[in-house]
Amino acid sequence: MIVEVQCLPVPPGTAASRWAHVETAIAVIERSGLRYEVGPLGTSVEGSPDELWPLMRAVHEACLTAGATSVVTIIKAVQQAGSATVTIDDLVGKFRR
Repeated sequence: MIVEVQCLPVPPGTAASRWAHVETAIAVIERSGLRYEVGPLGTSVEGSPDELWPLMRAVHEACLTAGATSVVTIIKAVQQAGSATVTIDDLVGKFRR
């Protein structure tokens, strides 16, 4: 399974660090140990559904814990039936330079 998550905290950060709340959410993903790629408008993560769904909640809540007054989180997910898997490389590998 792959998810792409975009957190839109208000505010996105602090006076000292413009994107602090977003960076806190990315740190939660990093600590998960799952494969991930940060993009300009979201972060893609590979894993099993049992790993990814709780992680998405933790990512969302991390923005609030970091000090955001509110957060909208947009999640896109792709999953194949059965034991088939899809990876980030499957979807974008041929477009990389």
